[in-house]
Amino acid sequence: MKILVIEDDPKATALVVKGLREHGHDADHVDDGAAGLKRAQSGQYDVLIVDRRLPSHDGMVIVRALRATGNDTPVLILSALGSLEDRLYGLRNGGDDYLTKPCSLGELIARVEILGRRRSPPAEETRLKVGDLEMDLLARKVRRAGRSIELHPREFKLLEYLARNAGNVVTRTMLLENVWEFHFDPQTNVIEVHIARLRQKIDKDFPAPLIHTVRGSGYCLRA
Repeated sequence: MKILVIEDDPKATALVVKGLREHGHDADHVDDGAAGLKRAQSGQYDVLIVDRRLPSHDGMVIVRALRATGNDTPVLILSALGSLEDRLYGLRNGGDDYLTKPCSLGELIARVEILGRRRSPPAEETRLKVGDLEMDLLARKVRRAGRSIELHPREFKLLEYLARNAGNVVTRTMLLENVWEFHFDPQTNVIEVHIARLRQKIDKDFPAPLIHTVRGSGYCLRA
């Protein structure tokens, strides 16, 4: 993917750009809001990473200007402004995702890759398959090794998110935001409870588990 990083902190920029390039992405960088807006308007980028506090233009000025002209390039807002109000403001004013600094480089790259895939999803995708697990998204049915598995709506949504990101680590924050639509951590074990229920249903009676815990990071669905 081709990614533009609009960030004026040299140390943060160097780390992000280096990490993106090591993961095979083409990353450009500008450290000024006005220059960043001009580059972003070119339409040549798959994802934008935008800081809030920038010379010339605040990052949200860039996002609003893009959306006002119909530019739908996915934007990950990366900012030290991390209150709930700041995050909601960013998401409600055109941001597609919001990550607070300092953050895990691995999580940042995972979120960028998810945004890039989300921009052009297969229009006719109605089924997901991971190993011998199959999900029919229209019929809302799940089968593993030909055996039907009954899931509650939230369990189905959780499994669907894991399946759409099969092979990648998804963090607790990503699950809270995308499965429960929380943009804050409620400090409960709701994720652990639902993961445990899923494991009982799709892993317990089968020879190899599909749901894997990545200690200190999150979960991964893989065959």
